[in-house]
Amino acid sequence: MRYYFIAGERSGDLHGGNLIRSIRQHDPDAQCRAYGGEQMQEAGATLVRHYRQMAFMGFIEVAKNLGTIRRIMRECQADLLANRPDVLVLIDYAGFNLRMARFAKKHGIPVFYYISPKVWAWNQKRALTIKALVDRLFVIFPFEVDFFKQYDYEVEYVGNPLMDALTAFRPNPNFAIGPRHLGRPVVALLPGSRKQEVENMLPVMLEASRQFPKYQFAVGTVDNLPRALYDRLLANYPDVKRVEDAAYDLLHVAEAALVTSGTATLETALLNVPEVVLYKTPRWWYEIGKRILAVPYLSLVNLIAGRLVVRELIYDCTPTRVADELRAILVGGNRREAILRDYAEVQQKVGGPGASERAGQRMVELVKLYVIHATRHA
Repeated sequence: MRYYFIAGERSGDLHGGNLIRSIRQHDPDAQCRAYGGEQMQEAGATLVRHYRQMAFMGFIEVAKNLGTIRRIMRECQADLLANRPDVLVLIDYAGFNLRMARFAKKHGIPVFYYISPKVWAWNQKRALTIKALVDRLFVIFPFEVDFFKQYDYEVEYVGNPLMDALTAFRPNPNFAIGPRHLGRPVVALLPGSRKQEVENMLPVMLEASRQFPKYQFAVGTVDNLPRALYDRLLANYPDVKRVEDAAYDLLHVAEAALVTSGTATLETALLNVPEVVLYKTPRWWYEIGKRILAVPYLSLVNLIAGRLVVRELIYDCTPTRVADELRAILVGGNRREAILRDYAEVQQKVGGPGASERAGQRMVELVKLYVIHATRHA
């Protein structure tokens, strides 16, 4: 059977790769075509376009690149029709993917959505749009099942695919952060995987690091961003090391972490590393956001726990505040033990591995039914 995948971000590529492996296990003849990245390509998909060409963040950046986004969407729509699949599988990336869902629906292509857009966070009535456009929604958080029930929409909870990646992780026994790592406790800096995030968050993290001369700070870099970006931002911080595409190894040796809000906050918690969550924004934008958002927290850790577990610095994301909060979660800090206790609850709520396997098996079952139905009514 023929599957067409769209993932527009690094995390979507990771989960898409695992999903494709599962699908191919249950459908050995699966033909997979994708907008995604290396993970999906290595899993067996024909890569049409890399997500790094699509990862625009924030209103201003999107507005500046609106022409490019529209062109990419037109190309994606044309390619979808030219290589008409038995199902379109969308992975997160709501702005682009919901438009593709509408296009596919118009042309009679079944639509699956893996990792729901976070409509529960703001403008919740978008759930009705998803219900109208998506044939099957596969969600990864338990609370999403009850949320969509409010709209009379039955979704399939498969568990969190992060647990698949974490379960597969094996620490590199030779991992070290440069020659000065030995004897110095490590603090991980995870500024994000998008250019705008890194430019916005890394300078604050680096400035805060100056207050901790006895610690080894290390930045988790990603290969979808140019080295020149990190060169520029790290130019005045020769003691801060880089760890390229090995965030889990970095967290494995870290005593604490500073993390940009996003999927990495949950990964950090599941690896049991106390963290401070950062998302720098002006106070006026924060005040507007409070009125728009339907949830009390930004980080997935706090949302899953249903209460404050890790500190979130938003409009007050200054080097001084970051340093104060980091000090509180280092060994001997007054919040470290409480965070580690609360992490156990978060880990229990997230559950175990197997999300990719369950989602892939179920998708193959459903696509077979769709193909049989279409053949009978041809």
